[in-house]
Amino acid sequence: MTSHQHPLLEECFRWFGPADPVPLSYIRHAGATAVFTSLHEILYGEPWPREAIRERKARLAAAGLRWTAVESVPVHEDIKTGSGDLKTLLNNYATSLRHLAAEGVTTVVYNFMPVLDWVRTDMRHVLPDGTECLLFDPVKFCAFELHALKRPGAEADFTPDQIAAAARWWAGLDDDARAAFIKSIIDVFPGVKWGLTLDDIRARLAAYARIGRAELTANLSRFLNHVILVAAEVGVRLAIHPDDPPFPVLGLPRIVSTAGDVATLFSLVDDTANGLCFCSGSFGARPDNDLPDMARRFAPRIHAVHLRSTKREPSGVFYEADHLAGDVDMPALLSILLDEQDRRRAAGRADWQLPLRPDHGHVMMHDLTNYVPLTPGYSAIGRMRGLAELRGVMHGLRAATAR
Repeated sequence: MTSHQHPLLEECFRWFGPADPVPLSYIRHAGATAVFTSLHEILYGEPWPREAIRERKARLAAAGLRWTAVESVPVHEDIKTGSGDLKTLLNNYATSLRHLAAEGVTTVVYNFMPVLDWVRTDMRHVLPDGTECLLFDPVKFCAFELHALKRPGAEADFTPDQIAAAARWWAGLDDDARAAFIKSIIDVFPGVKWGLTLDDIRARLAAYARIGRAELTANLSRFLNHVILVAAEVGVRLAIHPDDPPFPVLGLPRIVSTAGDVATLFSLVDDTANGLCFCSGSFGARPDNDLPDMARRFAPRIHAVHLRSTKREPSGVFYEADHLAGDVDMPALLSILLDEQDRRRAAGRADWQLPLRPDHGHVMMHDLTNYVPLTPGYSAIGRMRGLAELRGVMHGLRAATAR
């Protein structure tokens, strides 16, 4: 059977809007037909106007691309901490979902990570082949916690060897290097540059002083019980992004890191509108996560897909490998996702096609000297390579089943 009879997953790129250094034409060059994008100019907690949604959609259409998924409609920190004017914030979020649905955009990614959306310690780690990638080093993060942020009690989260190595590494940095390192940790919110300071992070952490895993889960439940009803009513599918990395950082709880966490999430509101953005890179940074098993188990509730592969080291370091390398069994994942897509199509579902984007990508070739990222990990050529590799695997899987 041909790929027309059994289509591939929808091939997408993430685009950060008009300020993105990767133009829409390059996304077309990569072979993508759709994008994950967001209205980053709108303040967290404010409702999204229909006109702004319509304008973004029209801009994409003019470039020959479809707005297949919102990434993201951010969840305000007050919702995560259960403080402030929750009624207004929840109603604003619901309004954004209604406006998106009215404009035909019905897949919405979000996350529930406290304080920082994601964490890496090296934004341009050089690999043996000369390409650059994102990397997390617990020793360097220990240095950030103990010597930059000076978070009370942080010592308990690290081993004596890590603490000693962190002190040596920090002592070897001059003031400029320390400032650059701190900025790389605290100013990586996707699509926006807030110019946060260490005091800003300390203030955000203080809001979580009495919030543990149970309290954060209860706040997620409150959020879902309000917005899933609206999402189901208007035909929107919410897709939570897993924690990145999938373990506690900054002394904060993480509640979307494992298969058990996902099962709990779905039990909070048992509706297909309450779904998952399956990010193989985030889940894959944790060795006890069986990614093919998780994809198979939760396939009916997967509404968006990010594919990248991480390579873990015994020291706790992990970095982003090539899309078909590292610790992720990418062919197995794609086989499961293609099967799920076929099942949905056979059931006659209008939303049968799963949107996939290559998550992150190495900085390589021309981008090594000419790319200035809005958000690290989103170079053009590295993601194009990743998408081409994923496309090749999908074609191979389709061909194998057609024999």
